[in-house]
Amino acid sequence: MSIRTHKLAEGLRLALLGSVAMSFSPGFAFAQQAAAPAEDAKKATDLGEIVVTAQSREQSLQEVPITVTVITDRRIEQLAATDLSDMDAFIPGLQISDNSPTQPRYAIRGISTGDFGIGTDPAVGVYIDGVYAARSGGALLAFNDVERIEVLKGPQGTLFGRNSAAGAVSIISKKPGDQFEGRARLRWGNDGRQYLDGLVNAPINEDMALRVSALSNRSDGWLRDSATGERYHGDDSWAARAVLRWDASEKTQVLLSYDHEAIDQLARPAIGLVALPAYPGLPPYPADPATYLDPRSAPVFNDVVGNEESRRFDGGTLSIDHQTDWGSFVSTTAWRGFETVNREDEDGTNRINLYFDTANREKNQSWYQEFKFSGANERIDWVAGVSYYREHARQVSDTNAFTDSMDTVLLNTAGLPAYSILQQVLIDNAIPLSVFGHSWQESMHNDGRFTSQAVFGDVIWHLNDKLNLTTGLRYTRDSKHFSWFNGPRYAPGLDATLATLDAMGLFGMDPMLAMLRPVFDMDIVFALPPGVDGALIERSDTWQDFSPRVVLDYRASEHLMWFGSVAKGYKAGGFNSVEVGSHFDNEDVWNYEAGFKSRFPGQRLQFNGSVYHYVYKDKQAIRLDPSSSGSGIPQYLVDTSDEQAWGFELDAQWQATDGLGLQASLAYIDATYKDKITSTGVDLSGEPTGEPTLSFALGGDYRWMTAHGDVELSVLHAYRSKGRCNGDSQLQGTCSASPNFQSNAAQQRTDVRLGWTSPDDRWGVAVFGNNVFDKRYVTGVGNLTTSVFGTPTANISPPRQWGLELRASF
Repeated sequence: MSIRTHKLAEGLRLALLGSVAMSFSPGFAFAQQAAAPAEDAKKATDLGEIVVTAQSREQSLQEVPITVTVITDRRIEQLAATDLSDMDAFIPGLQISDNSPTQPRYAIRGISTGDFGIGTDPAVGVYIDGVYAARSGGALLAFNDVERIEVLKGPQGTLFGRNSAAGAVSIISKKPGDQFEGRARLRWGNDGRQYLDGLVNAPINEDMALRVSALSNRSDGWLRDSATGERYHGDDSWAARAVLRWDASEKTQVLLSYDHEAIDQLARPAIGLVALPAYPGLPPYPADPATYLDPRSAPVFNDVVGNEESRRFDGGTLSIDHQTDWGSFVSTTAWRGFETVNREDEDGTNRINLYFDTANREKNQSWYQEFKFSGANERIDWVAGVSYYREHARQVSDTNAFTDSMDTVLLNTAGLPAYSILQQVLIDNAIPLSVFGHSWQESMHNDGRFTSQAVFGDVIWHLNDKLNLTTGLRYTRDSKHFSWFNGPRYAPGLDATLATLDAMGLFGMDPMLAMLRPVFDMDIVFALPPGVDGALIERSDTWQDFSPRVVLDYRASEHLMWFGSVAKGYKAGGFNSVEVGSHFDNEDVWNYEAGFKSRFPGQRLQFNGSVYHYVYKDKQAIRLDPSSSGSGIPQYLVDTSDEQAWGFELDAQWQATDGLGLQASLAYIDATYKDKITSTGVDLSGEPTGEPTLSFALGGDYRWMTAHGDVELSVLHAYRSKGRCNGDSQLQGTCSASPNFQSNAAQQRTDVRLGWTSPDDRWGVAVFGNNVFDKRYVTGVGNLTTSVFGTPTANISPPRQWGLELRASF
């Protein structure tokens, strides 16, 4: 059922946002809060120290021997970002595919998991306040009162409760404070954008405080259907978060939090790349890439029945932090639950004889428990922990069509338009029935029950006042039980018609009709052998792994540190959701890295860099295989490969003057297949994996401080080089097959923000623009229906977006 039908949720959203906004009345704020002291006149003159918890302990960013990118709440505000996918262009080395917010794909240093099925784990771990985000469906949530985001690159198994083979994205929310705080922010923008968020932080007594925040994000969409006028790529979501802090004693703090998010919007559109003849004519088959339209200017025709992308997410977390004489003990208990529906167009037309859509329906519940111990003395800093994770995931993969489009499939792939043949017989015999216009559905049902236990430890040995040795080890045991079930195709209207014709004895009148009769009952998409079709297939397996980490860091001076590290990453094996009986082994990666972190206080300059090399063994990737179905309809199957890469990363921050701050970051990577042969026999060994070699981000902000308030201008620019092609790139849609556009072109984006803040920091107004030069790119070509209908599709990046922001704080 669509979330749109949940009127209670809509009422709750309005009530919560209303209550937050009402709490900002001046009388209420004055009664609860003493006048805030004026800020120091010297603002933003130094590079402030950034404290991170990347190593499960609070440290200055410059003391952490890991390549870490930190995104502060200030940067989130500058970009008017609503979730992490709005920012990845400005984080070299990180990529997030967000065409479908309920099915994002994360990649760090070219390592990702391209399968959003429940049978596999992501290579990039996403953690929200230390809690692992289960599955892609709950991994891209709206920003709600975020303090900072830490992007850790390279394996992080000894530092987090779940292993992260490629790296980790750690999102840290703000905690309740002892002072009353209130804020409301409203943004208006083009394409009907309306964004509202607010929060109240209220002390209850000297030992307790409550922090409540909420947001609503809506827009009409920036792409319009040429036939119906329907708007696509719009937003309709809201979220709320409540955190209670209780200082149970001088040494014990308890945090209890609840998160809720709801999305209810249209799924991403598919832009057709071929011109359509008048109905019922069919496009040329096979499709000719030389005639492809440029999707940035092509008309959009989508006709998905029940078009929907929705998610309802709920999560609760209990954290207990107890300090002792020897160190600290932290217990984290968390529950997460979400339901998603994503039904989207796959043919890029509004023709019933070319109709094909897919739907992913997922329901997930997970439970996480972690106990972490830490301490320090003159010789060592140490962290040790145990974790337990349990998950129950259910997924249904639907393929939806009409008998009209199934007739086209049979015509193009087998030269046998069975439905047209039968319909002509009905016409010739004056039988007032039709085999056309009936819906057709095939579904794969998956159920997964997973558990993971881990013991991990990390020790920093202070060998002398300049030299530290870090050793870490993690033991992980993963168990998975997985099942597939594919029943008969579901076409009730067709079945009723066939039953009538059977009763009339029509199919016994002619040998050709008798031969055609089984065709109308068989599965076309999930064409499975006897004994598998209609049967529950189950598999179970267990994987175990030891993952070490060794780091040596040397502080050459007070402001310069060198480090080198060797770390192993691990990801459990699993199962492909749409490949019945499939099984793949665990993945291992060894990462070797060296780098430096430096600071020049006199020049107010910070400069860091690292170089790395990794070898990734048995990496699993989902790929489109046109030979996977006897009907000719391609399916997504899992390929295994070994990959290797080397690269380097640099970042710098310079407070050039009291008002001017500059930032720059750069990432270079050369990623290739060490060993890979696709299921279609293509040998990709030695060829590039497709990862762009170069990405960088440049930024600057200037602040004018006056007696009437501060004015700040920020400009951010991002660049990502052309994607590298290989022998399989065109089929997968990552490289252009057409001379009329490029799907792997270099990309640029520039964001600008100009804002004013009152002297007491209570009021603010800003104007902002994202992608101000309106750079548009083809982000991928979809070939799911190319080989059956001749209807390739494409996705494109958003146009320029601008807005006005008003802010009030009390």
